[in-house]
Amino acid sequence: MTRSAGAVAAEGPVAADAARARSVLTRCRGLVRPALAEAVGTLHPWIGRIAGYALGWSDAAGTPAPGASEGKGLRGALAVLGAEAVGAPGESAIPAAVAVELVHTFSLLHDDLMDGDTTRRGRTAAWRAFGTGPAVLAGDALHALAVRTLAEAGGPASPAAVRRLCATLTTLVAGQADDLLLEHRPWAGPEAVPPEEYRSVAERKTGVLLGCALALGAELAGAPDESVTALDRAGRHLGIAFQAVDDLLGIWGDPALTGKPVGGDLRRGKKTRPVLAALADGGPESRELAALLGRSAPMDDRTAARAATLAEAAGGLAATRDEAHRHLEAARTQLRAARLHPAPARDLEALIGSLFHRSR
Repeated sequence: MTRSAGAVAAEGPVAADAARARSVLTRCRGLVRPALAEAVGTLHPWIGRIAGYALGWSDAAGTPAPGASEGKGLRGALAVLGAEAVGAPGESAIPAAVAVELVHTFSLLHDDLMDGDTTRRGRTAAWRAFGTGPAVLAGDALHALAVRTLAEAGGPASPAAVRRLCATLTTLVAGQADDLLLEHRPWAGPEAVPPEEYRSVAERKTGVLLGCALALGAELAGAPDESVTALDRAGRHLGIAFQAVDDLLGIWGDPALTGKPVGGDLRRGKKTRPVLAALADGGPESRELAALLGRSAPMDDRTAARAATLAEAAGGLAATRDEAHRHLEAARTQLRAARLHPAPARDLEALIGSLFHRSR
């Protein structure tokens, strides 16, 4: 199929954003990783080994695993860029970056357990590698370590930063609780999940931590309240878009890239934005999808593939991509209103641009 001239022309900015985003993430990981390793090194050795595995640093025996994925380090990078965007050196945000990366890792440890996911980033999930109890304990340890890291940062803004992180943790847990409760709601009828309710859950379980990351970097740097607030709002919109793309990957993603089995969310009956949008369409594909989802028997691979086809045909994929676009634009609007320093603002724009194309 021949691509349109517009599509070809668009590849230039997309490729430039992707290259800049990779460079930004690499630079920020280089700043944050030594401090993150030092913090994890203070844990009980066994718990530290589980944490090292979850972070992609080692295998289950504790041997360095250079081929394992460490993730993008997005939240740590946002904390660094939050500081740089208000004119402070990125190093000033390292305690914030470490704290949000620890929180993210603890949430993944617990999420895999709650969702029953057996793989993470292309290898066995930590709870399968070490056991349920050890994975819970490691997550708890990382949670506590995140708060301690920020509390020990020092400086006049440290107490406010700790309060922000603790409020974020409370919201994050509430969002995850509601996400689990959604799984027990029916697909249709008066108790079905409307899109605005799902969006609220996405903000609380994903957006709040990205907003916190951006805000904490600026807060530790002593930025004015209006700048901190704008960055927090930008991060929340970014998080909703990030969750929308995650939902797409959970149905149509390539397992070789996502590290998770294709259609896993569908087989588990998880409420996600593409499925909810497709069910709201009301057409024949939507009705067939509802019938498949309403079956009591677990989905096999063939049924999950059919459900994915129906969700796309009923507009679920397009609606979710549109949702991601809207919130990425809202994030950009907040960043522009904050009057940030030009170079880090461009780095943030590149990261925002690259996140959408995770779905391709």
